[in-house]
Amino acid sequence: MIRYRYQSRGLSLVELTASIAILGLLAAMALPRVRSALDEGRVGSCHLQRAEIELQALRWRRATGSWPATNLTDVGIDAFYFPEGVPSCPVDASAYEIDATTGLVVGHTH
Repeated sequence: MIRYRYQSRGLSLVELTASIAILGLLAAMALPRVRSALDEGRVGSCHLQRAEIELQALRWRRATGSWPATNLTDVGIDAFYFPEGVPSCPVDASAYEIDATTGLVVGHTH
């Protein structure tokens, strides 16, 4: 008697469903960590941009004798200070403003 040997070359529906469920679970576990890392990167970028704005405001004061406008319009139009334009906050996309007496960025304490 001849026996034919059947070899399975695919996945059963149960195996496929289990694999998809495991992948979904792993993705759900990784998503909060990825989101947290992105948020931390945006906050770090905001801090760097605040420092850059304060530096450029100080350069403006040394060149003109007064602090720039609080909304940075006068510094923003001069490409020497911000060649790519005045940056906006990467966390909430709001505009930066400085204090008229100290030249420090107001707010943005994420």
